[in-house]
Amino acid sequence: MSLFGNGALGRVVRSGVGRRRVQTLVIAVATMMAVASAVVAGALMVAAAAPFDDAFKKQQGAHITAQFDPAKASAAQLERTKELAGVTASAGPYPSTAFRPVDRSGFRMPTLTVVGRSGADADVDRVELKSGRWAHKPGEIVVDASFQGPSVDIGSALKTSDTPNAPTLSVVGFAVSVGKSADAWATAEQVESLAALGSPLTTQMLYRFDSASTKQQIVADRAKLASAVDSGALLGTQSWLDTKRAADQGAAATVPFVMAFGVLGIVMSVIIVSSVISGAVGTSLRRIGILKAIGFTPREVVRAYVAQALIPATVGIALGVVLGNLLAVPLLADTESVYGNVSLSVAWWVDVAVPAAALLVVGLAALIPARRAGRLNTVEAIAVGRAPRPGRGQWAHRAMGRLPLPRPVTYGLATTFTHPVRALAMLLAVAFGTVAATFAVGLTSSLNEVGKSQDPESRAAVTVTTVRMNNIAPPPPPPPVGGDAAASPSPAAPSPAAGSSKPKVADPAKVRAAVKSEAGLESYYGKLQTEVAVAGVSGAVEASLYEGDSRSGSYEMLSGHWITGKGQVVVPTRFLERTSTKVGDTVRMTFEKESADLRIVGESFDTSGNELEVHADMANFPSAQPETFLVDVKSGVSADEFARKLAAVVQPMGGDATTVVESEQSGVILIMDAMAVLLTLMLIAVAGLGVLNSVVLDTRERVHDLGVCKAIGMSPRQTVSLVLASVSAIGVVGGLLGVPAGYLLHGVVMPVMGRAVGTGMPSPVLDVYGPVELLLLGLGGVVLAMLGAMIPAGWAARARTATALRTE
Repeated sequence: MSLFGNGALGRVVRSGVGRRRVQTLVIAVATMMAVASAVVAGALMVAAAAPFDDAFKKQQGAHITAQFDPAKASAAQLERTKELAGVTASAGPYPSTAFRPVDRSGFRMPTLTVVGRSGADADVDRVELKSGRWAHKPGEIVVDASFQGPSVDIGSALKTSDTPNAPTLSVVGFAVSVGKSADAWATAEQVESLAALGSPLTTQMLYRFDSASTKQQIVADRAKLASAVDSGALLGTQSWLDTKRAADQGAAATVPFVMAFGVLGIVMSVIIVSSVISGAVGTSLRRIGILKAIGFTPREVVRAYVAQALIPATVGIALGVVLGNLLAVPLLADTESVYGNVSLSVAWWVDVAVPAAALLVVGLAALIPARRAGRLNTVEAIAVGRAPRPGRGQWAHRAMGRLPLPRPVTYGLATTFTHPVRALAMLLAVAFGTVAATFAVGLTSSLNEVGKSQDPESRAAVTVTTVRMNNIAPPPPPPPVGGDAAASPSPAAPSPAAGSSKPKVADPAKVRAAVKSEAGLESYYGKLQTEVAVAGVSGAVEASLYEGDSRSGSYEMLSGHWITGKGQVVVPTRFLERTSTKVGDTVRMTFEKESADLRIVGESFDTSGNELEVHADMANFPSAQPETFLVDVKSGVSADEFARKLAAVVQPMGGDATTVVESEQSGVILIMDAMAVLLTLMLIAVAGLGVLNSVVLDTRERVHDLGVCKAIGMSPRQTVSLVLASVSAIGVVGGLLGVPAGYLLHGVVMPVMGRAVGTGMPSPVLDVYGPVELLLLGLGGVVLAMLGAMIPAGWAARARTATALRTE
C-alpha cells in the first residue's frame, strides 16, 4: 500500500486530513511561515558574501591598500616591505593623488583618487577592464565603472578642475577594482602632473598576507608595514575586510533579524506539529484501535499519522518557498554589485535545501507522537476511546473551586491541567508569539531611532541657505563612489546640464549677520557639506564642516565627544576600522588645497552605508565658508514667522530661509520595518492557530460535559467564559515568559545588525522599551490566547444541549 495511494492506508490518510481541517490549516500555516523566513535568511546570507568573495578571489584583491609619504619612504624601503614575514604578494609602488574633475556637461564630479599604473594586470589587484582600453600615455584616464553615464563615457573629456584653463583628460576606459584601491587610473607621469597642480602626491602599495581574515590579523599586518619604514611614513591603510563589509552590508544588516524570526518560526513549527499530531492521536484512540482490529500494523498506523502531518506541511512548505522568494526581492535589490552579473533571485540550492530540511523537521516532529499511536494496545484503545483518563486534573478542580470566582471560570481554569502536554504546547505557542511581538516592537522602534539619529539637521527649527531653494534645479546624480549615494553634489552646486543658469549665491558673512540680527534667535551654527581627501583613504570622503557651537546638531556618540574646537575631527566606526586608527590618533585631511592634521576626538554613530563621513570644525580650513545655517528660535517664537521674516532679508542677497521639514525614513528602514511587521503577524497567526487547535481538541473532548453543564442551567455566556478561562492562565504565563525573552532577543540582535554595517549601537537605539510598553506586551499574551480560543468558545456556546449529551 502506497503512503498516498488509493489503498486502505491512503484512504485513512486522506480521511484524517479532511476531517481535521483546523489541524491541517495550523500545520500548513506554521510551516509556510518558518520556510518563508528561512528562505529569506538563506538568500540574504548568500547575497551578503558571494558577489564580493568571488570577485575578490578572481582579481587577487589587496588585503591592505597602503598610502606612504614619498618624502619619508624611499623606493628601497618600500621594496623591503615586500619581503616582510607574512606577505605573500605585493604590487607597487604606484604614484597616487586626488583631484576633482568637471565632466563635459559642466558638473563637478566627486573627488577621485587616481593611481599611476602601466596596466590593469598585477600580482595584486588585477583590475577588471569593463570597456575601452587602458591608459598608455599622458592625457588619458581610466575611470571606475560606477561613474559611467551620459556625461562620462568613452572618449569624453574631463577637466582636471573647475578653473578656466584647467587641462583635460580623455576617458579611454572603464574598470573595476574589487578592493576599491582607486577611482581612476592613468600613467605615472600623468598622476605626477596632476599632483603638481596642488594636490598632495602619495605612494600606493598593495599587499596580500597569509593571515588577513580577521581585524586583529589586519592590525598586526599593518603594524609590520609601519615598523618597516620611518615614523610617519605610513599615512594610512585600507583593509579588505571593511571594503567587503561595505559591499555586503545591503543584505548583511537584514540577515540577523530575519534569522531570528526564522528560528522562532522553526521552533514554533516543531512545537505545533508535535502538538497537533499528539492531539490527533489522543482524540482518535478508538479509531486507532479499530484500524488495528481490522488488520493495520503498528508501522502502518505510524505512517498514516506522519503522512497526515506531511501532506499539509508539504503545501505549507511550497507556499513558504514562493512567499520567501517574493519577500527576498526588495531586500536583495540593495545587493546589486558592480563586480559582475549578480542575480537578484534566491540561489537555487536555498530553494532546495530549506524545503528538504523543513520536511525532515516536520517528519521528525510528527514521528514521536505517531509512534505512540503505533504502540497502543488494540483492546484498550477501543475501550477507552477519546475520553480523558478518570481522575486526571481532579486536584486542580478542587483547588480552583476554593477561589472566590464564578464556577464557570474556576471550572475553565481547572481544565488546563487535564492535558499537561497539550497545555505546555499551548503555553509555548503563546510565549513564542509574545516573543515575536516584543522583538518586533523593539526592532521597529530601534530602526525609527536610527533614522532620526541620522538626520540631526531636522532638530533645528529653521534652515537658512546661501542659495534660494527654488533656484536649485536637481542635477543628474553622478554614479556614486563605491556604489553608494555618498557623492551626491551639495545643493549649492546645481548642474548647468539642468538647463538653468547658475543661481546667485549670497555672501555667507551677510547671511550670518542677518541671522544674528533677527529677533527671536536662540542659537545657530553654520555648516558646509563638502568633500575632503584623507591620507590613506581612496576616493572622496564626505565632510561636514561646522562653524560655531554645533552640539545641537551632533550625531549620537559611541565613544569620545563631539567636536568642540579647531584641530578636532569626529569619525564613524568604519573610518576607524578602514584606516586602522582609534580615538586619539591623528589623520591628515585636505580640503581643496588646504591640509590639516586633525586629532580624532570621537566615534560617531553613522549608518550611511559604505560612505565615510567625517565631522570637523570649519576653522581648520580658512577658505571654507558655510552654505547652510541651522537656527533654533526662542520659546514662544513661531518658527514659520521667524523663517518668513528672515527670508525677506536674505532672499534679495540670493539666500533663503525655511522651516525644517523632517526627512522621511530611508527605503531600507521602511523595508525592514515592513518585513518585521509581516513576519510578526505571521508568527502571531501561527501562535493563535496553535491555541485554536488545542482549544478545539479540548472542547470536542468535553462536549458531553458541556452538555451536562448546559442541562443544569449554564448559559451560553457562561459557556464562553468557561472556555476562555481555560486559556487565560496560559496567556498570563506565556506573556510573562515571552516579554523578557523578546527583550533579550532584541538586545542580542540589534548589536549584531550594527556590526553588520560597521558600527556600534548607542543607548537611544537600544533602550527603546518603556514600562508601560512592556506591560501592554505582557497583556498581549492574554489577548493572543483569548483570540485563539474565541472561535471554539462560540461553537461551544451555540451547541444544543441534547446534541452535546448524545455525543460520546
